[in-house]
Amino acid sequence: MEVAQRRAAIRVGVRLELVTVVWMTAEAVLAIGAGIAARSVLLTAFGFDSVIELLSGVTLLWRLSSEARGSGGAHLETVERRATVISAALLALLCAYVVLVGFGGLVARLHPAGSAVGVAVAAAAVVAMPLLAWRKRRANVIIGSPALRADIAETITCAYLAAATLAGAGLNLAFGWWWAEYAAALVLLVFIVMETREAVAAARGGELHDHTG
Repeated sequence: MEVAQRRAAIRVGVRLELVTVVWMTAEAVLAIGAGIAARSVLLTAFGFDSVIELLSGVTLLWRLSSEARGSGGAHLETVERRATVISAALLALLCAYVVLVGFGGLVARLHPAGSAVGVAVAAAAVVAMPLLAWRKRRANVIIGSPALRADIAETITCAYLAAATLAGAGLNLAFGWWWAEYAAALVLLVFIVMETREAVAAARGGELHDHTG
């Protein structure tokens, strides 16, 4: 029964990562396009996070598909370890991007324009990302994958970023408060740093505390 449950959970995990890859591809294209058009660091960061989540989804799809094909033992452990390290590295990369580009935009006093497309994409992600993370967490109760835990952390981070983006870009669109986008990006950095520390701990072999419940 436990073997059958694990196989079923792996199949669910594969489907969820496929959904992640498709969603993040569309989200990245729309958010980055809107960010470039509006000269918005926040929207571009949101799109960049979508790219990171897309890469994480591809990595986890690789890991889960390996087990679904019957891989086990040393090979599966190697795949798991590499997937965990990649997920942690991608989160760290996002931290660096938000810090450098966010402060650079403030120093240069770049005023992003309002973007209805950016607000719409962020609003959709605010609803979708927590649901996706919840489904992944349910599957990982059985799978017990540190790499999937890191991926769940990135999905939750995407939800935080979507909420911050919705607030900052929404205020800019509605009232012309351009500085709200930078404030939202910097507040978001706190959440990203927390999730990065958890993912790095998992990559080093420590316990990843689950903040997705």
